Amino acid sequence: MEKREIRLYNMILPLWLLWIFPQVWLLLLPGNLLIDTEVLLCALLALRRPDKGRLMKRLWWRIWWRGFAADAAGVAWLLLALILWDMNVGRRRAFWQKWLEGVMGDPFSHPVAFLWTLAAVAIAGVCIYYLDKKPMRAAGLTDREAHRAALALAIVTAPWAFLIPTPM
Repeated sequence: MEKREIRLYNMILPLWLLWIFPQVWLLLLPGNLLIDTEVLLCALLALRRPDKGRLMKRLWWRIWWRGFAADAAGVAWLLLALILWDMNVGRRRAFWQKWLEGVMGDPFSHPVAFLWTLAAVAIAGVCIYYLDKKPMRAAGLTDREAHRAALALAIVTAPWAFLIPTPM
């Protein structure tokens, strides 16, 4: 009987990296915070809000941790590829192996891998939008302002890095 080999290469930031090198969190967390707060500040500047300071103080941490939750939804979608691989490994092995390797390493290597990975980015972006819109309205932004700021955060801070090819 043939032994199956399943590899979890990467979800752009390999999970094993955070476990083996926990100091990576020291770069990941502040870097993510910096990007999220810059996008939020730019959105508030574009909206010409006079109370930017108060809003930043009230929203920065909500936007930050909700962004991680939204990215986790995208990672869950990518992990679904592994579940599908495990369920269908006996049938059409070559097709499944090629696109799964693309999802885990180079999404541009197979059209299905690209679409699957792009769906993960879109899922995370939609989650960012809906998760960020509620606290913005609660902080005093109008529906229109909350929509625009959440949309900016969703587009700019979606995990586009999922699409970066990584060596396997």
